[in-house]
This record gives sequence, C-alpha cells and structure tokens, in this order.
Amino acid sequence: FIIILIGTSICCIIGYSTYNQAVKEKPLLSRIEEITNKENYTKIDYLSKNYVNAVIAAEDHRFYDHGAIDIIGIGRAVFNNIKAKELQEGGSTITQQVAKNVVFSQEASISRKLGELFASFELEKNYSKDEILEGYVNNVYFGHGIYGIENAAQYFYGKSAKDLDLNESSMLAGVVNGPTYYSPLNDQEAARKRQAIVLDALIDCHKITNEQKEKVLKSDLNLASEHKVDENLA
Repeated sequence: FIIILIGTSICCIIGYSTYNQAVKEKPLLSRIEEITNKENYTKIDYLSKNYVNAVIAAEDHRFYDHGAIDIIGIGRAVFNNIKAKELQEGGSTITQQVAKNVVFSQEASISRKLGELFASFELEKNYSKDEILEGYVNNVYFGHGIYGIENAAQYFYGKSAKDLDLNESSMLAGVVNGPTYYSPLNDQEAARKRQAIVLDALIDCHKITNEQKEKVLKSDLNLASEHKVDENLA
C-alpha cells in the first residue's frame, strides 16, 4: 500500500508540474478562447446530428456519463490490447484529446500523459460537456491542412457541417483517427474500412441499423469535385 501511495504521489507531482509548465505562457482557458473565436467555429446546435453521434460513438461512447477520464474505458482498452497482443486502443476520452490537442504536442511520453490528465480535470471543471465536445470537433485535424469540422465539411463535401448526412458524417468521424491513412482523398479503400468501424460503433450505440450501414457502404463517396485550401480553412 505504501509503495502504491508513493508511486501515485510521484505521478501526481510529475503530471501537475508538466501541466503547469505547458500553460505557463498561455493558460488553458485562453487557449480555448482562441479556438472559440476562430472563424467557422461551430456550436453543437449547428452540427449535423449524424456527425455528433458518429464522433461520440467512435471516440468516446460514454462521454456524457463519465468525468475527465473513463476508468471503464481504460480497463477495456487494456484488456483488448492484451488480447490482441498489440496496441489497438488508447482509452483516451474526448476531454483528454482536447487537452492533448490544445495544450500539448503529439509527443508520446509518460510525463505528457500525466500532464494531460490535469489539463482534462481543468477542462471538466470549467466547461460543460457540450462545450468540450465543441472544442474537440472545432480543433481536430482532418489532414490536408484542415482543422475543424466546418472547414472539413466544406473541403471534403462542399457543404456546411449542419448538412452532413450519415455517409459523410461517418467518413469524417473516421478520418481523424489517422488523417494520412484514412482520408478518402488519399486511400479510398482504407477510408471505407475505417468508416465501417465507425458505423459498427453507431450500431453498438443503437443510433443506426445494420440496413443503414449497408446502404452507406454501397453508396458513392459523394466527395466535392474540388478541394481547395485557403486561409479561412486552416
């Protein structure tokens, strides 16, 4: 018990120190404010319900039921990774992903992961779940120099995020897992496979039926004829 207590204390010290160092020049709340002030920032009420459902199902289906971290999700990820004998799931919540994207670099280290936890607790203390979800979808990277769902919807499909159908929503929800690999502009086969995983997650969450999934996978990608990046989309 003493060893566990000491280990936990050391982790807390490292995490808190890493977080404080990361936000020393620019506090977390100021970073979030910068995102909300961006052109094309989209409130959750103006997002397609198809897209919102797809993101939550694919990234963190218990998002509205847990706090900054999801103990059940972490346990499930550890079990599945051991079972598969490889790292297939990370167990990070949407809140943790916002913390990582807003405060830290993509460097994989124990200290960064611990610091991410403190940033996540700070986010949950200061923002509602809807606001955190907005922070995620408006700042996540879709590849091709595109950040944020409104910009991605315009770039990939030539339409607003509020008008995305199930096909388009499930595709974009899958792209962010690995933009280089899952962009339909780079590899349509890989993108379709990732989209199928998102659709399966939606079925598991009772948001769509198997029939809807099959209809989507048999439909055209429906991509825009042109894909242009300008200063308003980056």
